[in-house]
Amino acid sequence: MKNFIKNPSAADLWARLKLKRRAFAVLAGMHFYGNPSAKLKIVGVTGTNGKTTTATLLYRVAIALGYKAGLIGTVENMINEERREVTHTTPDPISLHKLLNEMAEKKCEYVFMEVSSHALDQSRVAGVKFAGGIFTNLTHDHLDYHKNFENYFGAKKKLFKMLPANAFALSNTDDEYGPAMLEGIKAKKFSYGFSGQKDPAAAKALAGRFQGEIKKLDFNGLELDFNGEKINSKLLGKFNAYNLLAVWSACRLLSFDMEKVREILENIKPPRGRFEHFTSKSGVLVVVDYAHSPDSLEKILLAVKDLFAFGENESGNLPKAGKIISIFGCGGDRDPLKRSKMGRIGAELSDIAIFTSDNPRSEDPDKIIGQMRDGLPTELLKKVKTIANRHEAILEGVKLAQKGDIILCAGKGHEDYQEIKSVRHHFNDMEEFKKAYD
Repeated sequence: MKNFIKNPSAADLWARLKLKRRAFAVLAGMHFYGNPSAKLKIVGVTGTNGKTTTATLLYRVAIALGYKAGLIGTVENMINEERREVTHTTPDPISLHKLLNEMAEKKCEYVFMEVSSHALDQSRVAGVKFAGGIFTNLTHDHLDYHKNFENYFGAKKKLFKMLPANAFALSNTDDEYGPAMLEGIKAKKFSYGFSGQKDPAAAKALAGRFQGEIKKLDFNGLELDFNGEKINSKLLGKFNAYNLLAVWSACRLLSFDMEKVREILENIKPPRGRFEHFTSKSGVLVVVDYAHSPDSLEKILLAVKDLFAFGENESGNLPKAGKIISIFGCGGDRDPLKRSKMGRIGAELSDIAIFTSDNPRSEDPDKIIGQMRDGLPTELLKKVKTIANRHEAILEGVKLAQKGDIILCAGKGHEDYQEIKSVRHHFNDMEEFKKAYD
């Protein structure tokens, strides 16, 4: 024991740090703020993609139903209808419990919270009492921090291990990691998805299954069937069908008035920077999205292709055939392994791919773009343009686009800054496009 204290290993030190973080988080909630999470019904949403949309839509539904509610997430923190500053997807323990305490004091009944893998690994939510947890999906992201997929999955699973027996655990079992999220936990287990339940043994362990079917998907939105109930949504893309099914399922588990929920979902808009779009006067559809991982970029580009597959929109300005022009980069000081993957996905699924800067931070933008080009065969390189300046890349995309084309600008979404040489400058993709088309 004395030797351990005098000469701790790196693993010992890391274990101690994690223990201290957990103790600090619990102390923040229990001692400083009187355990505010016990006064709230908190639903945590975790996964690689879809957290922001799922949590935000749940918050908006609750508010529209007349409940007092809070939102903690990437784009904004909300207390009823008052906006609060966002620093991290999931705040540090003191900030988190302070925010929860303010929500309790302002009589919020529900709180919908994005729970990141970093926050779970660092015990930022230790001591928080959750009424439910939702798992969206798990794909390549944050491996610079977690080192491997096993650790990444393990961090996400911590949310489900935290859930008490009277909470619900809702998992997308169309995702290959979805069934494992439900294994060995105390909470009531529910699944959702558009494929059939594949494992009969796993199905027996469930308290319920929420089954979806996509009836129609086009530029006008989605026609969906959830357990026999028809939903028409203005949101676009198959990925949003999953987000909507997760929201609808959670609303059922929270015993919301589902007839009113259906009406709300049929008129609801996406969060800022999540497949946010407009059609220019020249007939070009511009889409801005936060997609910044290989999987999310692939899904968003496939969603764009789906729009072409279903033909014209109701205003008749989006023909069946058109070019897809993608504009995206990769963040600096982050997982370099995904750069070549994202470059290949963008080049393969676009007619023209413009590689540019995301937030280069302390790295050389040209070096990042070079890594995005690594390994691309000649036929794909012919479709690639490299413009490190994001403003100029957007102008080039606008210049190249003609009526019936779609420009997808991915990576930054709602962000209103670009970080270059560790300095943040004001920059917002949607603002840039609207100026260019003004």
